[in-house]
Amino acid sequence: MSLIPKKGTVYVVDDDEAVRDSLQWLLEGKDYRVRCFDSAESFLSRYDPREVACLIVDIRMGGMTGLELQDRLLERKSPLPIVFITGHGDVPMAVNTMKKGAMDFIQKPFKEDELVNLVERMLDHAKGAFAESQSAASRDALLSKLTSREAQVLERIVAGRLNKQIADDLGISIKTVEAHRANIMEKLNANTVADLLKIALGQNAQKA
Repeated sequence: MSLIPKKGTVYVVDDDEAVRDSLQWLLEGKDYRVRCFDSAESFLSRYDPREVACLIVDIRMGGMTGLELQDRLLERKSPLPIVFITGHGDVPMAVNTMKKGAMDFIQKPFKEDELVNLVERMLDHAKGAFAESQSAASRDALLSKLTSREAQVLERIVAGRLNKQIADDLGISIKTVEAHRANIMEKLNANTVADLLKIALGQNAQKA
């Protein structure tokens, strides 16, 4: 039997051992990898933001609460999708967690199918966010190869400026602009202007 889960990792943070055991049994039976923690503090000490995963966390726990854990993850700019579970939920609390990006807020006892569907949604979201971050990192690495002058030329290429216009903008010769364009194409592994646009606009979209 393979030790690698087919569907992804689910973190469970709850100070109730019975709840942790129940969730682990349920989710491992659905072929998820499950990592359980009895406190928010122990989870934070072991959490790897590079892992594609999602988080199921109780609202009220001894020590750091689930709400405080959400705030800590937001401070770290963590992409981890979160669903809160609680036996003492209320509407204002649920609204607050959702405004901060939680994917859902459910009360104990919860329906197993409902939770499994939520986990599936969260992991789909996590995989998409991971792919986007990897793509952005690749673009950053490519664009970091450009000199400041090449970056200025690229900005104008993206704006649709012609070589002569770029030369006038920057006070350089057309031949120099052409040389910069050739260097930019090589450094960004681009074969066409369309390739340049995809890289540059993708970078801008990440910063927007």
